[in-house]
This record gives sequence, C-alpha cells and structure tokens, in this order.
Amino acid sequence: MIVRAFIINQLSERRKRLHDLLLTLINKDSEFEFIEEDSSDLTASYSEKDTLNLSRVIEKNRKIIKRFQAIVRTAVTLDALMDSENEENYKIK
Repeated sequence: MIVRAFIINQLSERRKRLHDLLLTLINKDSEFEFIEEDSSDLTASYSEKDTLNLSRVIEKNRKIIKRFQAIVRTAVTLDALMDSENEENYKIK
C-alpha cells in the first residue's frame, strides 16, 4: 500500500512538472496559435469554394497540432533530462 501511494505521488509530481514545462514553453512561443473551429464550413453545401476553405482550415489545424506535438515532446524530453540529472546527483559513488 505504501509503495502504491509512493508511485501515485511520483506520477502526480511528474504530471505537475510536465504541466509547468508545457505552460512555460507555450508562454515562450511567440507564434502560438489555437486550433480553428470553423463548423460553418462543415455544414455548408460543399461548393468548390467551401471545399477550398475547408481544406485550408484542415491544413492550418494540422500544422498547429504538429506544433503542439513538438511542444509536448520538448517538455517530455526536458522532464526526462531533469530526472536523469537528479538520478546522477543521488548516485552513491
């Protein structure tokens, strides 16, 4: 039971650290964009113009999601590096 509580606490601390790293990276990103919601395109009659607009929205959102993924990967990498540094500092030599 104690081991389980310890593991849950460690995971909770890691999640908080990742959250803090993500917020910091997002705040540093001067080009941070949110995913567009353009449901009017989804309910339109799909004329050629509507299809082009929808394609642009989808492509833009795809690029934004790739940026989100890059930010998350960076945060996870930084967290792993911090963990490895902490483990190195506490090794008995």
